[in-house]
Amino acid sequence: MAVNIRKLPRKKYVMPGNAACPGCPETMGFRYLGMALGEKAVVVIPAGCSSVIQGLWPRQGWGLPVLNIVFAAGAAAASGLARALRRRGVDAQVVVWAGDGGTADIGLQALSAAAERGEDIIYICVDNEAYMNTGIQRSGLTPYGAWTTTTHRGKSEFKKPLPQIVAAHRVPYVATASVGYPWDFIAKLRKAASIRGFKYIHLHAPCPVGWRFDPGLTAKIAQLAVETGMWILYEYENGRLRLNPPSNRLVDPSKRKPIEEYIKLQGRFRHLKPEDIEKLRQEVEMNWREITAMLKLQEELERQEKA
Repeated sequence: MAVNIRKLPRKKYVMPGNAACPGCPETMGFRYLGMALGEKAVVVIPAGCSSVIQGLWPRQGWGLPVLNIVFAAGAAAASGLARALRRRGVDAQVVVWAGDGGTADIGLQALSAAAERGEDIIYICVDNEAYMNTGIQRSGLTPYGAWTTTTHRGKSEFKKPLPQIVAAHRVPYVATASVGYPWDFIAKLRKAASIRGFKYIHLHAPCPVGWRFDPGLTAKIAQLAVETGMWILYEYENGRLRLNPPSNRLVDPSKRKPIEEYIKLQGRFRHLKPEDIEKLRQEVEMNWREITAMLKLQEELERQEKA
């Protein structure tokens, strides 16, 4: 789905004077959300950085209707809101805008339940890979080796494969995205809005404060995550897996940049030893093996169906 820059709305969906940190990826992502869905979007935001950025009514920082809700209840609140608006005949798209803590950990039960029920909402996990709003504590989506205030020597567990977990619910649409590739994110948002049922988008969102990098590098680091293969852009649409550019060209490991180019810019990885970097590299390769194995199986099944 191509995106024409001339047809994107010019409205400011993130207001000046909000409480966001310099280089905040959540404000970047929220702008793209507004550009993609416009005035139809009604956003449910559990506790997190985005609820703080928003500020207090009537001086809120977002240019879309927002319902703030408790940490665990993003998907549950969105389910009720979507049903109520539909019952009233309101043409709206309910979107959950939740962090990794409110999605992969505290909000996972409500997310799974909404997916199982097939609620007609778009759920976006804005993944900055830690509980940034409460002091940079580790989450289930913090990557291996990353420093946080609760993993001083680096996290010893690997990142939870949440998009695959949601896809296992057999919902009609699951996708990964990145603030470093806005056209891809906008196109996926619009595609999700055109599909009835539960839709999930996992947005990679590098945090300058928690990841310890210069605020001017947010987009660059987001792009490097993809270019090194640390973050893979793909989508499941009605059970069919598809790699998106540039990830579709990175199946060949020789075309990926070394992961050191990504991690060397981040203070949270400064303590890593060569053996830790090798573990990260092995995880990247494992993720790619899983993706390519699924693609090959999918191609074989499609070939058998046509035979």
